[in-house]
Amino acid sequence: MWNRDHLLDRFNAAPAATDDQIEQAKSSLPEFLPSEYVQFLKNMNGGEGFIGETYSVLWDVSKIESLNLSYQTHQWAPGLLLFGSDGGGEAFGFDTRKPNWPIVRIPFVGMDWKEARPIGNSFKEFLENLFVGIPL
Repeated sequence: MWNRDHLLDRFNAAPAATDDQIEQAKSSLPEFLPSEYVQFLKNMNGGEGFIGETYSVLWDVSKIESLNLSYQTHQWAPGLLLFGSDGGGEAFGFDTRKPNWPIVRIPFVGMDWKEARPIGNSFKEFLENLFVGIPL
């Protein structure tokens, strides 16, 4: 579904993640990964490029834990699990404090929940919102 989706026509996708890569990432994270996101990873393990109007960098699943540690996400925004960015100063992440893990956009510098803006209640909705452009 994801690799032929019009939302990702201009996105340079990385090759699919293996089941082992996904399971290893799941085991190193404090929670499960949303099923839509896992399905995305099984078709493309992140990548970089335009999703409609928005430039996006979605991280390789094997780098999520180390990048969250590097950005000290647990210190600045406990419960946030980053998985990508706009290639600049804004990160994309799951709000794991809420049951459905909605997706937010948050600045890397000055990372704080007060600065988080919702951009999707599901991974598919997140992609759709990127496609039409996110208001600044």
